Amino acid sequence: MKPSSLKVVIALYLTTFLAAIEGTIVSTAMPIIIDDLEGASLFSWVNTIYLLAMVVATPLYGKLSDIYGRKLLISIGIIVFIIGSALSGIAWSMPSLILFRAIQGLGGASLLTLPLVIITDLFQDEQRYKIQGWLSSIWGVAGILGPLTGGLLVDYVSWHSIFYLNVPFACIALVLIHKFLPNHYTKTVRAIDGKGITTFSVGILLLLYGLNGFVEHDEITAKWMYAALMFIALICLYTFVKVEKKVSDPFIPLVIFTNKMFRFTLISGFVISALTVAIIFYIPLLMQDVKGFSATGSGLIMIPLSITWPLGSILAGQYAFRFGMKKMGLIGSIFLVIGSGCMATITGDTSPILIMLYILISGMAFGILLSSFSFLASAVASEEVRGAGLSALQLFRSLGQAVGLVVFGMLLYSQTKSPNYISLLELSLRQIFGVIAMISLLLAIYIGWALRNKQLLASYNFAGEAKTTKVKQAAQVSADRS
Repeated sequence: MKPSSLKVVIALYLTTFLAAIEGTIVSTAMPIIIDDLEGASLFSWVNTIYLLAMVVATPLYGKLSDIYGRKLLISIGIIVFIIGSALSGIAWSMPSLILFRAIQGLGGASLLTLPLVIITDLFQDEQRYKIQGWLSSIWGVAGILGPLTGGLLVDYVSWHSIFYLNVPFACIALVLIHKFLPNHYTKTVRAIDGKGITTFSVGILLLLYGLNGFVEHDEITAKWMYAALMFIALICLYTFVKVEKKVSDPFIPLVIFTNKMFRFTLISGFVISALTVAIIFYIPLLMQDVKGFSATGSGLIMIPLSITWPLGSILAGQYAFRFGMKKMGLIGSIFLVIGSGCMATITGDTSPILIMLYILISGMAFGILLSSFSFLASAVASEEVRGAGLSALQLFRSLGQAVGLVVFGMLLYSQTKSPNYISLLELSLRQIFGVIAMISLLLAIYIGWALRNKQLLASYNFAGEAKTTKVKQAAQVSADRS
């Protein structure tokens, strides 16, 4: 690898880490932030608005990068992220923090989406998958360093510092990208799909806002209002699909959804992301509120995730091309079912060592599956719509996180002033982990079914080297005979 390319890769790793760590580091600090800003009724929106902003902006960055180049769009994203981080650190009230987190999320969407696209642009085949494997491993590192770093900063410095921590690293990444990322692209004058962008953004915002409000409010009148918002959202998304079919240069090219393998990566990424965010958010909650651990202690419990998630990602990068996607999917599914099944047995009396073991197993599943399916998506997406296609992958993963928080939140007991809060919280967490186990089993079955076609995988060079060679030889013999 050229020195300039190495510096670009380092910058992309930095940006991915900053965006990935943001959700977990803030969740650890939320109890202190709530007390300081006196905003318990709005606390869920601090993370929800960040995810909402990311979901809306993700496909926009991908599409615009296809038109104006990756370098410009990722630079804009980093600058917006820096501004949002700095403003969040000086928030004086919960509404102001929510607003600044929205700005941060708009920038964070670029940091999560474009690194995968840029690596796909710059590198080929096995080298690309190895680099992407290391990139995916950053999610595991962020999953543990977020709670741990957040706990330490909150306990010994201030909650304001968790936002300022991002700024110097983001500036370093911006400088490296500006100096070393090539800006090779052919700029063509295209009409921006304003109707598509508007209908999609409004539809997604109303859908997630309505879903979140429907879950949080018990009043019948409020539920009807949020249900109406979701209905309007569905109309907007239906209109979006109609618009995209007619325009010559759509915001999200619907053609990417016609590919069977690409649809598989979107669906599986959505479900896995919903499971990961639930575990990352609810295990620390269990440790702090049920078992009485400190914020730092609950972060330490998550350490196995930072070991096996990166390890799984790296192994996927090394062996997905060689062993084939079906085998990697099988291995990842086994870890997923075992890990989630064990978590379904967790109670307030479960040993922290056992909980760490369950997290360790689950982390391996997340690393293998998310990385392997990212490789498959990058192989499937054509160069013409690569930015839009891979941003759609990240969009579905971000949607999975947002929907996961809302759906699993429906099962969570959150009446902190109740005299039975701890016992009822423990019961609700056990229900959540039980649902996660059932979803994991269904997902494993779906993965096995979707990856059953060896010839289709071979067409993307993911049947395994030996199998791919045999398939190609058989095809050549057949062609020679004809």
